[in-house]
Amino acid sequence: MKVVIVGGVAGGATAAARLRRLDEKMEIIMVERSGYISYANCGLPYYIGGSITDKKALTLQTPESFYNRFRIDVRVHQEVTRINALEKKVTIHKLEDHTTYQESYDKLILSPGAKAVLPPITGITLENVFTLRTVEDTFKIDDYLKDHEVKKAVVVGAGFIGLEMAENLKEKGIDVTIVQLMDQILAPLDKDMAAIVQNYIKNQDIELLLGTSLTKILKKENETIAVLDHQKEIACDMILMAVGVQPDSQLAKTAGIDLGIKGAIKVNAHMQTNVNDIYAVGDAVEVKHFITQTDSLISLAGPANKQGRIAADHICGIDHLYKGSQGSSILKLFDMHIATTGLNEKEAQTAKIDYDYVIITSSSHAAYYPNAKNMYLKVLFDKKDGTILGGQIIGYDGVDKRIDVLATAIRAKMTAYDLTELDLAYAPPFSSAKDPINMIGFVIENILTDKVKQMHWSDIKDDEKTIILDTRTILEYQRGHFPNALHIPLDELRDRLSEIDRDKDIQVYCQSGLRSYLACRILSQNGYICKNIAGGYGIYQHIEENKIMQSAGMRPCGIDEK
Repeated sequence: MKVVIVGGVAGGATAAARLRRLDEKMEIIMVERSGYISYANCGLPYYIGGSITDKKALTLQTPESFYNRFRIDVRVHQEVTRINALEKKVTIHKLEDHTTYQESYDKLILSPGAKAVLPPITGITLENVFTLRTVEDTFKIDDYLKDHEVKKAVVVGAGFIGLEMAENLKEKGIDVTIVQLMDQILAPLDKDMAAIVQNYIKNQDIELLLGTSLTKILKKENETIAVLDHQKEIACDMILMAVGVQPDSQLAKTAGIDLGIKGAIKVNAHMQTNVNDIYAVGDAVEVKHFITQTDSLISLAGPANKQGRIAADHICGIDHLYKGSQGSSILKLFDMHIATTGLNEKEAQTAKIDYDYVIITSSSHAAYYPNAKNMYLKVLFDKKDGTILGGQIIGYDGVDKRIDVLATAIRAKMTAYDLTELDLAYAPPFSSAKDPINMIGFVIENILTDKVKQMHWSDIKDDEKTIILDTRTILEYQRGHFPNALHIPLDELRDRLSEIDRDKDIQVYCQSGLRSYLACRILSQNGYICKNIAGGYGIYQHIEENKIMQSAGMRPCGIDEK
């Protein structure tokens, strides 16, 4: 059997290696238009920033090493330009000498990936306007930084690449402005969690302009001018475009392969397209979301690797199915770690799921052990049975461990009750006896079993029928509190119940949600109608600080790492 693979990196290279492990006699040809077949594309920003210093470290396999290990015919700087599905042949263009030839196949795997989106605006082709998608892009940016004095950079887009590049340019001593069309960064985050990160970004002396678009790029003498909407202009030395990617599916389209959302290639669970003997994997394909089973486009390295393996398995007669993606991802931003998995609120609402969520603040490990730092966890759950739907975690230590537990829980369709019973590793330097994941389970369980009623900051009522009760200490209250809040510290509550009108609804908060939960247990057992405000004053503070920044350009107090 002869298999031709179009494109390498995660999906194509994985498929090729798997095919060889399954069939030593198979003829395998990989065609890659760049000079690199398997590279660490997630590490590209860190080469520019200097964390990775060796160019070779970015290259996981070379054509020579791939041939030596797997006996795979790798053809770089060549591009498949046409697929003849009837004759089962592809036309290949050699980029170095511009000649073409044809290659037959028994099975064809498409792994073309995605390409950076470039808006059709004036100046987008200037030499100091860059995208970052390939190793060649990386070296081009790095060479420019070495050859030019870059003092000011504009990063357009605040997704993963945009934020990683903002960090790495800042680490090189470059003044950075981030321009983001959306009114928040990182689309997988909900706005309340994004606010925490946005406050942190501002404290890194990075200018963050939300709800702002780049309209054109001008060259004035020795300056490059980024022109934003409302005619705001920023003089800079380079611009990085990181507004997103789109499936590179033109080759598939011309071959009669069905396309789906955003032009992604449609495939079944075996990664087969609608055209016989043609498979597709990686960032170019449409997949099912694991939770909702709706068509989705999730461009991540982990799913691409799995899809390459599954396509290879099916070609070799192994009935292996791709069961969907859930978007598990993590980002390092200076000292902060931001991670997500599963559904966010917007996605849950679109899917018409009757959900709720909890937010807790927890130490990354036992608070009495040195260097414990705050961690914010937001977890969505199905209100009918407590099934975990999604998670977002922001912190400085231990975030990766907890998001992976939540990702596993979602994949296993576990409930909040299951989280309470997880037997997780504990020692003071690593966790607490009740891990934050256990705590999430306890909090949701209390809601599901009606031990406490919950509300969110967006639902607070401040009228004559309600009381907003602050149960923190006097010092905490003096540092900041919700307007018109009645202040009774938790430890004084039992002795001061007479100060609270029984005929009113009580909305209770503390700093993180724990003391207010205890207060609600006291109040409810004494005949009061009360609700615990999720996330506590800590989340409210971040949301309000973020509003102030966006409206007045003021600097926030920032997130407390201790």
